[in-house]
Amino acid sequence: MQTKTVEIATKKKDEVVDITDRVEQYLREAPAESGICFLFTAHTTCALTTADLDPGTDLDLLDALRHLLPKLSYRHPHDPSHTPDHILASLIGPSLAVPFSGRRMMLGTWQRIILVELDGPRRRTLHISYA
Repeated sequence: MQTKTVEIATKKKDEVVDITDRVEQYLREAPAESGICFLFTAHTTCALTTADLDPGTDLDLLDALRHLLPKLSYRHPHDPSHTPDHILASLIGPSLAVPFSGRRMMLGTWQRIILVELDGPRRRTLHISYA
């Protein structure tokens, strides 16, 4: 299994970054025609998922996520105010597996691969591999 590590720079506290084209570029260069593409972000305050990115849907997703969690007295030792960032990232998850064929991901018509930034701006590490 080959792995490529890429860096993604985010610009805002909360942000949706479309990484579909970067992942497909990796697959175009891969020796395998088909298989499963594995994505993993090595962080606890960002996540990976798929989404429809019609105009404004990125902001709808971020607003909905922020409204999921109640205002609690969090116990995170170094910064309780950013505990929701960790919780939301855990709920979405740090990884994704997507089948590919002909060196292209088998995504739905409107489906895009996104990194959900919850504690930016930061430089994020994304590991991409396939089997």
